[in-house]
Amino acid sequence: MSAARNRDLLITALAPLIWGSTYLVTTEFLPPNRPFTAALIRVLPAGLLLLAYTRRAPARGEWARVVLLGVLNIGLFQAMLFVSAYRLPGGLAATLSSTQTLMILLLGWLIGKNMPPKAAWGWAAAGVAGIALMVLSPQARFDGWGMAAALTGAAGMALGVYLSKHWRISLNALAFTGWQLLFGGLFLLPAALLLETPPDTLTAANIGGYLYLSLFGALFAYALYFRGIAKLPPAVVSSLALLSPVCAFVLGWLFLGQSMDAKSLLGFALALASIFGVQKAMRQA
Repeated sequence: MSAARNRDLLITALAPLIWGSTYLVTTEFLPPNRPFTAALIRVLPAGLLLLAYTRRAPARGEWARVVLLGVLNIGLFQAMLFVSAYRLPGGLAATLSSTQTLMILLLGWLIGKNMPPKAAWGWAAAGVAGIALMVLSPQARFDGWGMAAALTGAAGMALGVYLSKHWRISLNALAFTGWQLLFGGLFLLPAALLLETPPDTLTAANIGGYLYLSLFGALFAYALYFRGIAKLPPAVVSSLALLSPVCAFVLGWLFLGQSMDAKSLLGFALALASIFGVQKAMRQA
């Protein structure tokens, strides 16, 4: 593997590692029961900051594509993520979301007419099994709408990642990220205004939590992620997303007193092996 590819993998991997801290920050620092408000504050200011910095607009024929990508990668994904988080145990939501790599392989086969290697399918499925072993408990409740939301969010972002790779957009990575965050935020705005009320007061912890999610969890992380999409195969980028529940699991163990047993350690190892396995399979292909 070339040094440049290794560097791109490491840089891209920072994004899901940062996203893995979202659960800890949300539960410990943000006001409760305002998921759409949190998602809106996370993405919309970050998009405006990036656009103010880059000052670049899509070409005339690219607007519809950038709007659609913003809805798929940001707006729909964030909305479904929070809906599933409220209706499902975190472990089940994370397990369903980890099917995204399998979905991207399927899109490559159906749309790109390129059958991925069997090893890639196997390792992607192993990643789902690893996340399930790591975070899923026997007491998990199965809510139909919550499961549908989790799978819809994963499918939306899988399609968004695939199209981001294969559509030629003239914007650089920062401007491309900024416009997607803006349109994703505008997609979330009605839900936040109609379904939730603003917090009565904001503590210093609340403000710090919102700033972290916006500057690091959206502006910085998404810029790295879309840079990775431009340089790496979509399935490889998507497999790195398994690092998010892995990081969330480790942070929960370190700071929230969550348990770690032999089953979860096996799942932890299987999830990491899946990431390397998908990369190796796609590189050989």
